[in-house]
Amino acid sequence: MSKPLNLSVQLYSVRNALAEDYDGTLGRIAEFGYTQVEPFQFTNFLDELRSGLTKYNLSAPTTHVGLIAGDQDEIFAAAKELGIQTVIDPHIDRSRWQTEDDIKQIASELNAAAEKAAGYGLTVGYHNHAFELESVIDGKHGLDILAENLAPEVVLEVDTYWAFAGGADVPALLGRLGDRVVALHVKDGDGSQDTKKQVAVGKGTLPVWDFIEAAPDGVLSVVELDDSSDDLVQAVGDSYAYLTGEKVS
Repeated sequence: MSKPLNLSVQLYSVRNALAEDYDGTLGRIAEFGYTQVEPFQFTNFLDELRSGLTKYNLSAPTTHVGLIAGDQDEIFAAAKELGIQTVIDPHIDRSRWQTEDDIKQIASELNAAAEKAAGYGLTVGYHNHAFELESVIDGKHGLDILAENLAPEVVLEVDTYWAFAGGADVPALLGRLGDRVVALHVKDGDGSQDTKKQVAVGKGTLPVWDFIEAAPDGVLSVVELDDSSDDLVQAVGDSYAYLTGEKVS
């Protein structure tokens, strides 16, 4: 590791534990050493986040929420209240990534959302899965086409695992996207699309350090597991220990 890591964790990783005990699970994440989290569907958990972030000295610089299809004013107002800076749409249906015109329309919708977000002092971003890379049009990945048509203020959170699973050369992709990339999803596994094969960072076969090194300095590295055959809460803790070289409590 040659650069300091700016670590966070996607709360979707521990969604089952949160459903059982939201407050206690946030406390466990803080015990592991995390100081930042990335909520999902955060408008459904505003009360829990209002209390838990303060209680455990956690911040949420980014969040995932269905922005294009949602009530943007409500989303942005809630994000601002929680101190969130970047609102990321985590998924736009794969059917919309099959033609260049469709992808340009996605970019237009994200650009419009970003313009509205600016009124709240916020930034808008997009997070990929595999299909945005599997879609190749005239030799370009769909995600590259999106980036070419985004307004300068719209950012990207590159899910390195899904980009790899979608067939991308991830370091090259990150090089092309450059400073538009403000966050990564860092995850590990066997590189397949079987989410049960995902494991704690450092326990799989992906070259996660190559991906981190290829990203811009200061990028937010967000640990995530979509699923796993292992205990997800422990995997989040083990990921922190691996990435920082610290033992977790």
